[in-house]
Amino acid sequence: MRTRPGGRVSDVHDARRGVDVHHGLNGGHRVDVERHDGSRVHFERGRPGYVQRGYSYHGHDFVRRSYYYNGHSYNRFYNSYGYHGVFLNVYAPGFYFHPAFYGWAYNPWVAPISFGWGWGGSPWYGRYGYYFQPYPVYPSAAFWLTDYIISQNLQAAYAAQAEAAETAPAPDGTAGGAPVLTPEVKQMIADEVKNQLALENQEAQQNAAQQAPDPASSGIARLLSDGHPHVFVAGGNLDVTDANGQECTVSDGDALQLQTAPPADATTANLVVLSSKGRPECQIQLTVQVQLTDLQEMQNKMRETIDQGLQDLQAKQGTGGLPAAPPSAQGAPDTAQYAAAAPPPEPNVSTDIQGADQQSAQAEKDVTAEAAQDSAAPAAAAPDAAAAPATQAAPATVELGQTTDQVQAALGAPTRIANLGSKTIYYYNGMKVVFKDGKVSDVQ
Repeated sequence: MRTRPGGRVSDVHDARRGVDVHHGLNGGHRVDVERHDGSRVHFERGRPGYVQRGYSYHGHDFVRRSYYYNGHSYNRFYNSYGYHGVFLNVYAPGFYFHPAFYGWAYNPWVAPISFGWGWGGSPWYGRYGYYFQPYPVYPSAAFWLTDYIISQNLQAAYAAQAEAAETAPAPDGTAGGAPVLTPEVKQMIADEVKNQLALENQEAQQNAAQQAPDPASSGIARLLSDGHPHVFVAGGNLDVTDANGQECTVSDGDALQLQTAPPADATTANLVVLSSKGRPECQIQLTVQVQLTDLQEMQNKMRETIDQGLQDLQAKQGTGGLPAAPPSAQGAPDTAQYAAAAPPPEPNVSTDIQGADQQSAQAEKDVTAEAAQDSAAPAAAAPDAAAAPATQAAPATVELGQTTDQVQAALGAPTRIANLGSKTIYYYNGMKVVFKDGKVSDVQ
């Protein structure tokens, strides 16, 4: 159990149940449960939850997430790979548009267009009008998609705050003036959207040839190694730390920039906050550390929202001022080959997600009680300290590339094992060791 200054609990880990609980600075509540069969259940108050299950396609590791939120279920797919000693799940579209459609979305339109979003009377827009304003005209789909991404995130933030009673950041005094999300930052986001459109166009052609996309090219590994700065848009609440170890929050629609790549052995990256909604969020220009797993989820959310926006664009083209795509860009999207090969959706996803929250409540109760007992127990006298041997055995270590036999020799038999085709997971108290083709690929 980890607490913040003042004694408020921030994190609880129950290895026996495979439960991890995080209480956010703004009152959010997130739960992850690792199940005995290797699947994972995610619950987040006021947000979509999911059940994640791994599978294999043409020798590549994929996962399917069955999401559920407010009575609706849907599926997303991810390509898995190891990077910097951590295991990342990279968004893999469940469908691809015709390559010409991506070209139409990537290139400038014949003439800039205006578009009425219809947000004027929406509560979320009234709440965040100080932060975000849409473009007056759109020279290409990349700019339209930029406003789509930001608006979808802000709507999600507003809904989550209402449902979960989270603490909404207060306007920072700029209401009535220029929006916090400046045109310069929005231009950076639009440039990133164009990069993602070009990437997905390439993947669409690979899918047509029945080839699986390269996760290292699709995910943050490419962004962290190409020598260029990149902008990420937060797709949820995330607690991060600055150089002094102080916590602050970024939330839906905030923009952060990666300016330099992290060291080869780092599991975090330093990003600069470009836009913020005000306290208790991180201040603009503050440099914060973001876990690589969280950074990958930011990119995943951005790509997922781009695909949703492309669906809207295709459905609305030629109406409301939007230009029509050329005939070569028409046609229904093609299902991704790896999505067609996925196992069936989870049959009880809603029940499983709610069950994860119930498990977390019991886990917190038990761990809190044990922590109280430990702190109340009298400190053990140390008469044996003088009799302790002068030297002690080195702690057991696990390294990338070790075999299952080497890991068991160091750590003993695991408490449980999950066999997932080419991937195997050994579970130990407070730790899991992931093997790929019989060799250690990740330790968590």
